[in-house]
Amino acid sequence: MKLARTAVGLAVTSTGLLLGAAGTASANDLSAERIYHLSLAATCANCHGTGGVSVAGNDMPKINELTHSQIAEILRQYKSGEKTGTIMPQIAKGYTEEQIDIIAKVLGHD
Repeated sequence: MKLARTAVGLAVTSTGLLLGAAGTASANDLSAERIYHLSLAATCANCHGTGGVSVAGNDMPKINELTHSQIAEILRQYKSGEKTGTIMPQIAKGYTEEQIDIIAKVLGHD
């Protein structure tokens, strides 16, 4: 079974839990580590929209155009308090440095 992955998201099917992200891969290729990585990044879709493109009328930043390093830097700025906001500082403070790197690698591009 092939899973076309165009956005980070979750889907429950009769074959189990499938996670989507950029690219295409077989559902059987999803290791526990990859599922963990994708699940961390999937949280972002709650506010920033599927694929990092926020929905119409939503003032959330579109994160789909950011690089790995930009995402990591912004998350670290929220975590340290250098960058202020209403929700992101609270969310970022809950991530470890390793988790920030994982999220940035899953969502960002080169």
